[in-house]
Amino acid sequence: MNTENNRLVESSFAGLVRASLGLTIVALGLCGFVYSATATGLGQVLFDQQANGSLIVENDRVVGSKLVAQPFVQAQYFHPRPSAANYDPMAMAGSNMARTNPDLHKAVEERLNKIAIQDHIEKSAIPADLVTASGSGIDPEISVQSAMIQVKRIAKARHLPEQDVLRLLQENSIQPTFGILGQARVNVLELNLALDQIGTQ
Repeated sequence: MNTENNRLVESSFAGLVRASLGLTIVALGLCGFVYSATATGLGQVLFDQQANGSLIVENDRVVGSKLVAQPFVQAQYFHPRPSAANYDPMAMAGSNMARTNPDLHKAVEERLNKIAIQDHIEKSAIPADLVTASGSGIDPEISVQSAMIQVKRIAKARHLPEQDVLRLLQENSIQPTFGILGQARVNVLELNLALDQIGTQ
């Protein structure tokens, strides 16, 4: 009797093990392979550009991504937001400094002074997004207001009429999403590439 019971227990246990292994294999196959392959395939078909990093290609050469800021510092270019990650997509991060952190106040003050000197404006006229890092560290956009205060510097450096730079800025501005979400903004890399297209007189 005990032997028969043991056999039944062993048989039942073996059945549970087989069922568990079978379920694990099926779940891994469906969730780990089929779902991933389907999502990747649909992404490539429906959102080809986004799925491949929203890359910007000029003359058969990748010059950057619409989603990643670049550290433009030359006078003839629009400057992006500061980055706590050195504009490195592999190290995306904010500064993680509290608003009361003395180091943050010092960094912001240094940026205000630098921009006030290079763009010849009062510190009070400088938008916040030009002196504070974004949460990702690679935010590719700045507000139209932040771009506007840079127009005179860029026009002078490129020997262009301010109106030409201003018109280019307006042509490349992005309106708030659905007309109400966020603010008017520009993609700094795309705007700078458009600047290079009109060249230097």
